[in-house]
Amino acid sequence: MSLINFTTREITCKIVYYGPGRSGKTTNLQYVYDRVPGERRGRMVSLATQTDRTLFFDFLPLELGTISGFTTRFQLYTVPGQVYYDATRKLVLQGADGVVFVADSQARQLDENIESLQNLHANLLAQGVDVRTLPLVLQYNKQALPRELVLPAAELDDALNFRGVPSFPADALTGNGVFETLRAISELVLRRLSEEPSA
Repeated sequence: MSLINFTTREITCKIVYYGPGRSGKTTNLQYVYDRVPGERRGRMVSLATQTDRTLFFDFLPLELGTISGFTTRFQLYTVPGQVYYDATRKLVLQGADGVVFVADSQARQLDENIESLQNLHANLLAQGVDVRTLPLVLQYNKQALPRELVLPAAELDDALNFRGVPSFPADALTGNGVFETLRAISELVLRRLSEEPSA
C-alpha cells in the first residue's frame, strides 16, 4: 500500500521481486543500484547467507522525480527464494504495491518457477490481496545461457503468464531486460495509484 505524506509531498511505493531461489532477484537489484546515480538512490541493505543467497531482503529506495507535485520513491525488495523462508516471504510481501516475478529460464527450473508462482498467489490471497488487480510483471531471467539449457520466452509465457501481464526476457548479469522490467512495473503501480479514489 502506497504511503502518501502530504506534509513532505512524497509518495512511497513498494515493489517486491519474487521468485525461486537463485533466479536472479538480488542480481536485478544490484544491477539497478550500480547504474542509478548516487543522488537518486538510497543505501542498499543486503543480508545474505554464506552461499550468497538472500536471507532476508534487499531494500533500495529509488527516487523517480516529481509526479503531480509529489516526489515519488520506489522501495525495491527481494524475498528469499528458498521454500523454508516462507514466513519471511510473507512478511516482505505485506503492503506491496507491485510484484516482479523473476523466473529462472532454465528448462530444469520450470517446476520450481511454477511452485514459486503458486506460492506468491497463496501468500497474496492469505493477505486478502486480489491477485487479479495487483500490478505484476514477469521477467524470464538467464536468457543468455546456451539455447539448449533455456526455454524461450514464449514457452515460459505459456506456462506462467496466465494473466497476460507484461513479460520480459532478461539477463540480469548483463542488464538486458532489467530496466525494462522495472519501468513496466513502475508504470503499472503509478497508473493504479492514479486511478485510486482520493482519501
